[in-house]
Amino acid sequence: MISFACISPHPPIIIPEVGSESDRKIVAQTISNLQSLGEKLKKISPEILVISSPHPDWGFNVPLFFLAKSISPKIETFLTQDDSPEEHYRVGKDFYFAEMKGKKNNISLVASGDLSHRLKVDGPYGLHPDGAKFDQALVEGLRTGNINDILHLDESYPEAGECGLRSICFTLGILDAARVKWHAKILSYEAPFGVGYLVASLIN
Repeated sequence: MISFACISPHPPIIIPEVGSESDRKIVAQTISNLQSLGEKLKKISPEILVISSPHPDWGFNVPLFFLAKSISPKIETFLTQDDSPEEHYRVGKDFYFAEMKGKKNNISLVASGDLSHRLKVDGPYGLHPDGAKFDQALVEGLRTGNINDILHLDESYPEAGECGLRSICFTLGILDAARVKWHAKILSYEAPFGVGYLVASLIN
C-alpha cells in the first residue's frame, strides 16, 4: 500500500551543518514545508521508503535528513540515469509490478530533485529562458495531472538544466501503475539562488 508520496528538492545548503544561517533563512519556506512533510511521514510510519534521485549523495541525504530522521523504515534507493522521462515513467511502472504489487507493506515514495539550474545570471549554469518556462510548465503539469505534458518537458525546454524530472517521472510511474489517484499539492517553490526548489505532496 502506497500511503505517501512527495517531491523534495535536495540542495545541501538547507542542512544546518552545511548551509549558513543566512542562506537557510532565504529558503525558509522550502525548509518549513519539508519539515511539515517529515511530520506527516512520521505519523504514517512507513515500513519501506523508496527514494529516486539523479545524485547518489545529497540526492538521498537531504530528503532523508528532513523526511526520515525520526523514523526507521527500510530504505530503497533508485539512482536515475540519463534516459528519457518517458523511460523513467515506464521503469517506475515496472518497478511497481516487480517490487510492490501484492505487498501489504506501508510504502512511501520520495522523488528527490531540483528543477532548473538556469534561473539567474549568477546561478550554477547561468540564465536561459528555458529555465523559468520549464519550471512553470512542470508545476502546471503537476497541478493539472497532465502526465503527457510532463513526460515531454525535456523536449520542449532542452536548455532548462534541470535534474529532477526523471525522478518525478519514475515516481509518477509507480503511482499510476498502482492506480493511486495522485493529485499534486504545491507547497512551495523558491529559486533565490538560480535553482528551482519545489516541495509538493502527491497524495493528500
